Amino acid sequence: MNHHIQSRIDGFCQRFGLRLPILLAPMAGACPPSLSIAVANAGGLGACGALLLQPPAMHAWAQEVRSQSNGAFQMNLWVPDPAPLRDPAAEAEMADFLGQWGPRVAPGAGDAPLVDFAAQCDALLAAAPPIVSSVMGLYPPEFVARLKAAGIAWWANISTLAEARAAEAAGADAVVAQGMEAGGHRGCFVAGEAEAGMVGSLSLIPAVADALAIPVIATGGIADGRGVAAALMLGASAVQIGTGFLRSPEARLPPAWAAALALTPPEGTAVTRAFSGRAGRGIATQYLRAAAAADAPRPAPYPIQRGLTQAMREAAVNSGNLSAMQAWAGQSAMLARPEPAGELVARLWQDAQGWLG
Repeated sequence: MNHHIQSRIDGFCQRFGLRLPILLAPMAGACPPSLSIAVANAGGLGACGALLLQPPAMHAWAQEVRSQSNGAFQMNLWVPDPAPLRDPAAEAEMADFLGQWGPRVAPGAGDAPLVDFAAQCDALLAAAPPIVSSVMGLYPPEFVARLKAAGIAWWANISTLAEARAAEAAGADAVVAQGMEAGGHRGCFVAGEAEAGMVGSLSLIPAVADALAIPVIATGGIADGRGVAAALMLGASAVQIGTGFLRSPEARLPPAWAAALALTPPEGTAVTRAFSGRAGRGIATQYLRAAAAADAPRPAPYPIQRGLTQAMREAAVNSGNLSAMQAWAGQSAMLARPEPAGELVARLWQDAQGWLG
């Protein structure tokens, strides 16, 4: 392997207590402790997407992973947006539309509140993970100061070069450069610019690596050894993988979703706001395509849309109905394999080393 690449990887792994530069992506709603335990024990980094978790659940997650692994994990929070504008007539129209795809939307469904961000920040500090990460913006300076005082590293998810520079200036210890290929929600700082600012990993990784002094972690569209090697050659110090782990048994994904990943080509995914009100990439199911039609109602802002679609999403999972399921997937979904997560980590790294020479 090239000396510069090797020293970059070694420095990163040494700093963050890893044996391998392969990290699990923090996927809210799809990151059970079992998955992180397997990845961490294989030498990588586990992850908790804590967006949906109340503080006691955050503590429980950290305690379970810590007790059954080497303790290498990150915990991730969304930085909240300003309160969205409400449009009752538009929300009612969306509720009627959603009733075609699932149960009738209950009155007040769009009022479902977010978990209190300040309480989650306190819970993050109390859980004391070695690493925390932010997405959808930067943590406030006072919270960054509390993290640094506690000796907790901060990684900032970014989707553009401008966001990366802002993260470094704000004190981030590393950036997670997320290409537009990524499944689920992308970490765009300005919600309304997500679709217009779609930068692919092949362009984003070297641009950020050249501009910043802090390490770059590459994510988005990486699901096999070739992708790992390519990201490292482009300047990344490590890679973060989401969709590539979703077919592992430890991910405990709904079977219809897991099976569909194997059949989803790169063009079989699409970016939509129809599940949460924020742009996210998922399998182009019947609901997703219908919601994109010219005569379909426009999605409500986040998190109102998430509340409106909750009954539909839950019913789809319970019945195994992929057509209305929130089946997030990146563009490399077909490369995901149904093998144990620990074995997957080892194979990814072995294959990547073969490509790197």
